[in-house]
Amino acid sequence: MISIDLKKAAVDSNVVLSAVIGKSALRIFTHPDILPITTEFNMKEVEEYLPYFSSKYRMNETALLWQLKMLPMESFPEKYYKNYWAQAEKLLQGRDPDDIHLAALALKENIPIVSNDKDFEQCSILVYTTAGFLKKLEG
Repeated sequence: MISIDLKKAAVDSNVVLSAVIGKSALRIFTHPDILPITTEFNMKEVEEYLPYFSSKYRMNETALLWQLKMLPMESFPEKYYKNYWAQAEKLLQGRDPDDIHLAALALKENIPIVSNDKDFEQCSILVYTTAGFLKKLEG
């Protein structure tokens, strides 16, 4: 049994992309006790990078798009977490502004972020790397 704080996690674009190409991050999405969530902004970012990943890993782009669509996760529009935008912006001050979306969602849901992005370090939101999250899940 996993702890209550790990029933849901805000997953970053880099984690979603890793899952799409079949790396270890896929185990987060297939774990029966976890609901991965993200933002529509992050999903658009993932779709923008699919051609690059298709080329880099010599994988069919259409197949990657279908894999993305089949990942069990929810994505939320900006209006859902908009009330947490200012707080997230303050926590990530001076870092990649694109990360504010995921931070605001995590704050709204009061859940950890799973990301391999160094911009989330030391921002007072619980953040796990993919490896760290899987270690926590698998005990």
